[in-house]
Amino acid sequence: MNNLPSAMIILNGKQSANPELRKAITHLRDEGHTIIVRIPWEPKDTDVFIEQALTQGIDTIVAAGGDGTINAISSALMKLPAKNRPIMGILPMGTANDFATSANIPADIEQALALAVKGKAVEIDLGQVNEHYYFMNMATGGFGTRITTETPEALKSALGGAAYVINGLLRPDTLKTDICKIEADNFSWEGETLVVAIGNGRQAGGGQQLTPAALINDGVLNLLIVPARDVIPALLTNLFSSDRNQHLIEKTSTWIKISSPHNMVLNLDGEPLSGDNFTFTLIPNALRCRLPPQCNLLL
Repeated sequence: MNNLPSAMIILNGKQSANPELRKAITHLRDEGHTIIVRIPWEPKDTDVFIEQALTQGIDTIVAAGGDGTINAISSALMKLPAKNRPIMGILPMGTANDFATSANIPADIEQALALAVKGKAVEIDLGQVNEHYYFMNMATGGFGTRITTETPEALKSALGGAAYVINGLLRPDTLKTDICKIEADNFSWEGETLVVAIGNGRQAGGGQQLTPAALINDGVLNLLIVPARDVIPALLTNLFSSDRNQHLIEKTSTWIKISSPHNMVLNLDGEPLSGDNFTFTLIPNALRCRLPPQCNLLL
């Protein structure tokens, strides 16, 4: 192993034949970097690959895929003692790439991979749910969850991030509400919600800025509640424009609790989690991640 930065790319299998990725990897290898590629077949493979990377002295684990892949890699890294966690890199190759877009990670594969392997590592916070689950970007409930978990793959392939919005508007059944109680620092609210979002990052659902003031190293979570009253005006006026008016409830807190008399489904960076009680906390400086100097998510 030489002294140049090394990386293990954990790749979403759908991108295994991507010619741009192959070219970018070849360039880095030609420069002398050790680049290993692994494709997980099932969730436990990610843990095995990261353990292999540790034994081989690999500097960085690169999540190559969408927000779900980022969630899987960051969650796996959190199973390790803090002192043993490799640096995380991000190669946006998913449909929406909400976190990468907010963080100004280049869309160009060669530029993004160079950043993921050689960029400056900074400490970032991570959201934790019920002590066992994590999210780097955002947890959403209500309409936001349904459009991200139920949008057909074919529509996502054809339209990219816009597919989430179009699918939601074409399906009135997605406008179901959740009844819940939401508590946070010096805050308590109870009622019917159209959208609940807990942001460490800023956007979800293919580019919707749900918590536009969020930062990933400020030590707090950003909460958005869209009450069910005036559902359509709130949806169209607030979620799809830059205007933020009286329909929205926005708070920051180090913890958030959501309880409901019925089962709710939350979306953690693309991964569904169901239940009727959720406790959100923030883990400051949880991971080191290679991000661009112009990253909008940093203090």
